[in-house]
Amino acid sequence: MSRKRRAAGWALTGFAAVIVFLALVVPDQVTRLPAGTPVWRAFVRVPIEALVAFAVLLVLPRRARMIVAGVLGGVLGLLTVLKVIDIGFFAVLARAFDPVLDWPLFADGYRFVQDSFGELGAVGAAAGAVLVALGVLIGMVLAVRRLAAVAGRHETASRRGLAGGAVVWVAVALLGTSFVPGVYVASDSAVALARDGIGTVPAAIRDKKAFADEAATDAFKDTAGDQLLTGLRGKDVVFTFIESYGRSAVQDPTLDTIVHAALTKGTADLKTRGFAAKSGFLTSPTAGGGSWLAHSTFQSGVTIGNQQRYRSLVSGDRLTLTSAFKKTGAWRTVGVEPGVTYAWPEGTFYGYDQVYDSHTLGYHGPAFSWATMPDQFTLKSFTDQEYAKPGRGPLMAEMTFVSSHTPWAPIPSKIGWDQVGDGSVYTQQKAQAKTTGEVWKDKDLIRAEYAKSIVYSVGALVSWVQKYGDDNLVLVFLGDHQPAPIVVGEGASHDVPITIVAHDPKVLDRVSDWGWTDGLEPQPAAPVWPMAEFRDRFLTAFGPTDDTSRPLSPPR
Repeated sequence: MSRKRRAAGWALTGFAAVIVFLALVVPDQVTRLPAGTPVWRAFVRVPIEALVAFAVLLVLPRRARMIVAGVLGGVLGLLTVLKVIDIGFFAVLARAFDPVLDWPLFADGYRFVQDSFGELGAVGAAAGAVLVALGVLIGMVLAVRRLAAVAGRHETASRRGLAGGAVVWVAVALLGTSFVPGVYVASDSAVALARDGIGTVPAAIRDKKAFADEAATDAFKDTAGDQLLTGLRGKDVVFTFIESYGRSAVQDPTLDTIVHAALTKGTADLKTRGFAAKSGFLTSPTAGGGSWLAHSTFQSGVTIGNQQRYRSLVSGDRLTLTSAFKKTGAWRTVGVEPGVTYAWPEGTFYGYDQVYDSHTLGYHGPAFSWATMPDQFTLKSFTDQEYAKPGRGPLMAEMTFVSSHTPWAPIPSKIGWDQVGDGSVYTQQKAQAKTTGEVWKDKDLIRAEYAKSIVYSVGALVSWVQKYGDDNLVLVFLGDHQPAPIVVGEGASHDVPITIVAHDPKVLDRVSDWGWTDGLEPQPAAPVWPMAEFRDRFLTAFGPTDDTSRPLSPPR
């Protein structure tokens, strides 16, 4: 064999060893290393899986060795793909990928890319992801087989190296050696990943049964309609979710400056119109995404932390906040969902009399990245089609704002309410706004634009109350979840602000024992409840009391 061919062979073997080593030791939370920690420290590891695998391979005859090496390579390739997905999930959703329950999220991810970058971009991204996954699987099979073949040709050296590696692994395991907190030199991360993946199957089965028991327990299931929400009769009640509005927006020093100013001004502006507010915190079941999990938790009063629970919930008959209003017969119930771009049968489960989606809100302007329309337009369309109708009865509406959805660029600007029209006015706004590509080149700029998007959404809502709100309006607005870790950092809480705004002081009197703080901005010491508790607390606060089972004000 020529020297060049020998050198090329050793180079290829070295490359195979490197990719196998990296597949075994790269942490699935590599982006969550402590600040200032050199990344290389996370790779100073001795993987037990490699030692065990090559010990097995060395005792097998050549033919069996190559077959087993191929199987081990395939398993390692699959685990590597799952680890890459985990890294993405931790970066976006601040949690690991669940290989049993999370597959539907890929469809949502595809739709997000499609809405942000067009059909061609989505197809290209999906095709690229599939090709990369196949490449990893095939490449890992070839790499392990090559290493097995080389080890077989050099058995003596391989056995010595294996014995030395085993001694080192035992030594650093006993010493607990670690160059990065929580990342030990004696590595077994691939085994742990496989164990956790397999463990999700029985965990999912147990969770399904646990959820069935939780959902079956409902203190308000058999409450008669005339005993529900008696303290709000005659009121218009509007629940509004502000996308990605998390606790960090009001308490992170790098974000809250302009948000604090907007909330302070909003509180003062509403006060001039006779409105007051109280605010607290809820803990969302999700972070970074999965808004529907938060919405369904808030509505149903049970924690919906995964897709299996969501599917079980919407296929059942659990009382939601919307259906509680509907059960009374005293409200028309409306859902305003600009982010819904396809069939949404869940609307029936929630109990809406009418659902307005991206196709029926009448928008004829440009999309702002994922956001199909600006929040101000959503409010104006709701006002024109429902809220401002003459002679109507009381309304209960659930509305979802989308302008503060990632990637927070471009962001619309607030305009006069009489300028909104059919939305075509936003064409020029979008052309002049920062693009996603411009913003996502700089982490600091991403954070700044996120804060601006929250200010826009909250500002649109406050302006709407000033313009259209009357004595009978009760507004509840809250975040669905914290934004991605790229904005809030690692380890951020799942808390989101929630605020009740009302003109009639008797409404806020009903929640005076909640301990919430005055104004649109909850203070750091404000109470924090699980989001699943809100439904029951709300229905209790506004249900019959000893001194009043009559409306707070006469129906219209």
